[in-house]
Amino acid sequence: MNLNKIVNSILKFADLQNSREKDYIFDINKFSDVVGKTGPYILYTYLRLNKITKENPGEPEFHQTLNEVYKSIEVAVEENEEQYRKDAVLERLANPERQIKFRVPWVDDEGQVQVNTGYRVQFNSAIGPYKGGLRFHPSVNIGIIKFLGFEQIFKNSLTGLPIGGGKGGSNFDPKGKSDREVMSFCQSFMNELYRHIGQDQDVPAGDIGVGAREVGYLYGQYKRLTKQYEGVLTGKGLTFGGSLARTEATGYGLLYFTNEMLKANNETLKDKTATVSGSGNVAIYAIEKAQQLGAKVVTASDSTGWVYDPKGIDVALLKEIKEVQRGRMSDYAAKRESAEYHEGRGVWQIKSDVALPCATQNELTLDDAKLIVENDTLAVSEGANMPTTLDATKYLQDNGILFGPAKAANAGGVAVSALEMSQNSERLYWTFDEVDNMLKDIMTNIFSKLNTTAQKYEQDKNYVLGANVAGFERVVEAMQSQGIV
Repeated sequence: MNLNKIVNSILKFADLQNSREKDYIFDINKFSDVVGKTGPYILYTYLRLNKITKENPGEPEFHQTLNEVYKSIEVAVEENEEQYRKDAVLERLANPERQIKFRVPWVDDEGQVQVNTGYRVQFNSAIGPYKGGLRFHPSVNIGIIKFLGFEQIFKNSLTGLPIGGGKGGSNFDPKGKSDREVMSFCQSFMNELYRHIGQDQDVPAGDIGVGAREVGYLYGQYKRLTKQYEGVLTGKGLTFGGSLARTEATGYGLLYFTNEMLKANNETLKDKTATVSGSGNVAIYAIEKAQQLGAKVVTASDSTGWVYDPKGIDVALLKEIKEVQRGRMSDYAAKRESAEYHEGRGVWQIKSDVALPCATQNELTLDDAKLIVENDTLAVSEGANMPTTLDATKYLQDNGILFGPAKAANAGGVAVSALEMSQNSERLYWTFDEVDNMLKDIMTNIFSKLNTTAQKYEQDKNYVLGANVAGFERVVEAMQSQGIV
């Protein structure tokens, strides 16, 4: 967008604010007010976003989340526009407090030295120590880590727990690697990361590609380097400080949230058909909890293909294939007579009442959204981080689909991670039911909070706005209280 287009847009906006029923006088003083939806306000908002994106080139995922969040929080920013602008609140929020990039050399089983890149972005610690997962996947780069870290700020804020936002990872791919190779990489990765983390500083967890095996190796090396036995990683094994219900947390939390969203709109999951994408940790336990709540889940997928199982996904078989055998969805179909296997992607063409994208970012496109609307779907709730593109999100909302954004809907994982931190501090273990009940309460409160916020700003059922604004307000209040740091 060039300056002429911006100026023309401002003039059109000013003109449309006036009635056509009578003549009006163009008041330059009123028009040039920096507070509220005036020409300079529009110009400043655009320039603010433009400045940040230009300073962070080649990071489309980060730009996407900035665009989505900053546009939806305008209603809250307007109330304190002058102060926020003076204190550069939005600029500070978009810049990580610290970002770390480092080399990770390791030796494979053939004796060949391999080199990967490691990242940790410590985004915001206004309400607590940095908290967010480590992702090991070939797609990882600084832009993806920053997008995930920025989202994490608001997600963690929504939980109501004292945890800030951060994220990390590497372009290392654990798939197809032996345990010894994974251990070699994890130990080398921690050789640098340990300098930047601590139970009161930064507490990483697992994410895509980082499960119990990887967390165990990472924790062992941290303990060896620091000579400290502390809760610096969450998602640990149950024998060395882990929490019951952590494995299930993101998937279970997604369904607790989704059920609350449906109940607020006089619906329920009982007897509903659901489509789920993905077959990792989040997807498996989302399917399990959905079926416990009375829904029938008929799809699952991985990077090579997807299955349609009209009798409902067999969770026990799916766990065996994915968690034990580390197999593919084609293996599931081969062992399940009722399942149809399809190459590529196509989950969203299946008619359902509830759609739950649980695979990866930007997996649900505008074309998919059109299929979902055509199928008269009631709700879409995000289990993965930002799985729905911006244009798809807008299309779903414009067509009356209830939409649960990731930073609220999938906050269950980080919530239970924080509960694991509490257990580590107490030197106690809580029961599965204790943790699960706390998780349910947290997810219920998250929906209540964002629903109330959306209504406060006269945006009923706009849960994207509700989540972003509710998360933003808590973080900014803490930032303002702590001065310009």
